[in-house]
Amino acid sequence: MNSLALLERVSQLTSKYFVVWVLLVSIIALFTPDTFVPIGDYIAPLLGLVMLGMGLTLTPADFRRILERPRDVAIGALAQWILMPAFAYVLVVALGLRWEVGLGLILVGAAPGGTASNVMTYLGRGDVALSVTITSVTTIAAPLVMPAWVVLLAGEQITVTFAEMAQEIVLIVLIPVVAGLLLRLVLDKYAPTAAKAGLSIFPAISVVAIVAIVAAVVGLNVEEILAASAVVFLAVVLHNGLGLGAGYGVGKVTGMAEDRARACAFEVGLQNSGLAVAIAIAFFDPVAALIPALFSVWHNVSGPALATVFTQIDGEPVAEYEPEIASD
Repeated sequence: MNSLALLERVSQLTSKYFVVWVLLVSIIALFTPDTFVPIGDYIAPLLGLVMLGMGLTLTPADFRRILERPRDVAIGALAQWILMPAFAYVLVVALGLRWEVGLGLILVGAAPGGTASNVMTYLGRGDVALSVTITSVTTIAAPLVMPAWVVLLAGEQITVTFAEMAQEIVLIVLIPVVAGLLLRLVLDKYAPTAAKAGLSIFPAISVVAIVAIVAAVVGLNVEEILAASAVVFLAVVLHNGLGLGAGYGVGKVTGMAEDRARACAFEVGLQNSGLAVAIAIAFFDPVAALIPALFSVWHNVSGPALATVFTQIDGEPVAEYEPEIASD
């Protein structure tokens, strides 16, 4: 086995057991929080590294698809932009979550789609090209959409401004994604072997970064996690479930083909909770990162479960995914 094949194998194994790593490190962090608390200072750079990896997976063809299928891209993006923040706000009010905690749910709802949605779309026999395109669009628009929703829904409860949040999101999301895209273009042209190696190893690097972020958040919020009521966990499960169900429903109601409706389900339901964690840590009380951290774990359980349901409907086993896109 050559070195590139070995890298690919290691990356596949790391990504395949992503949920296991998240659960394991979360348990360890509950018992030894001081080990992981220092990582909290590096959450934004770690997320930037994940976004760089996302940029490396993008090509000009992904953006040409916006012109080729503008209707489905617009429906998926609008559903995610509108439904998830609305669901979050309704759940915060209906479940009576205190604002310091509920703000985390609003941050998750306002966040762009996560790259985990691309993986789950593949596993669930959805339209991967559409999924990647919607993720790209919502990520690029995040510096405008995310702070706008947070200010609108929680404006009276926060002191941070739209401009401050937008600037932070540009730094940790938009710039790394664009840098990754440009780096991919250069490597494809001048060093294709290096480009392939990068795509092979970056999913594993992204998994390690996300696991480190989750560990830091757990370490910073041990007392809150241990004291968290069932209502907090219920909010996470309901928010994710509503997103998955509504995304699929919107796809079917608007006449999308089955594979595109599945992509829409995962795009709406699986958020970039890592970004929500970073914004919570940067601007708000650390307890605001509690729900995004729990969401990071839960959506990597519900996503594969829904993908399995879809494949069982098709009468086919779940594919072994060879990752080109990092989970989050």
